[in-house]
Amino acid sequence: MQIQILPSLLAADFGALRAEALRAENEGADSLHLDIMDAHFVPNLSMGPDVVTMCKEALQIPLSVHLMMTRPDQYFINFIEAGADSLLIHIEADCDVPKTLHRIHEHGAKAGITLNPDTPARMIFPVIDIVEEVLCMTVHPGYGGQSFIREVLPKIREIRDFANDNGAADLDIMVDGGINTETAAECARAGTNLFVAGTSLFGEADMKRAIDRMRVAACEAFVS
Repeated sequence: MQIQILPSLLAADFGALRAEALRAENEGADSLHLDIMDAHFVPNLSMGPDVVTMCKEALQIPLSVHLMMTRPDQYFINFIEAGADSLLIHIEADCDVPKTLHRIHEHGAKAGITLNPDTPARMIFPVIDIVEEVLCMTVHPGYGGQSFIREVLPKIREIRDFANDNGAADLDIMVDGGINTETAAECARAGTNLFVAGTSLFGEADMKRAIDRMRVAACEAFVS
């Protein structure tokens, strides 16, 4: 299973977003991750479709867009039209989640389901067969720079084991929140293969070295 590193644009210098996005691509990122916050589902307001459009025009790598929104069903089309290659919504969202995931596919993007640290793994099991990705939040969503929540690790393993036992061995499992070289290895041992990292990558002068170190640590630790 392929290990991928996705720098999170939320941790970039917002005064130079295009340059920061290009830096991530040029330094070896597999995809760029964009967190969209609505100031309702989470206590923060971040980016809109125009930032996705800018990144799509500037970059060759895929765009992973995470909708931290109460009603992603009302907005997902805007982000696909802006250039999102994969779109993640929350199982906790206030909408018909399975229907929204199917509609994401109908509009040509990959679909992913996200769960917050306190949400049991079993809540996403009914939709695993209609997503390509599961995102386990390893911090409480809303702000960057938080500490990694290790209590999520058994949940990652539970999801990986469920996927393996139910014909979804190729499911991508992603983590986001407090991810650095050390915590990426811990998540890889639990079955994670996609790693979103903000501060630990954009905060490094040599992002390429930071990406390479994280990739090696995850590859060496990964357990399917």
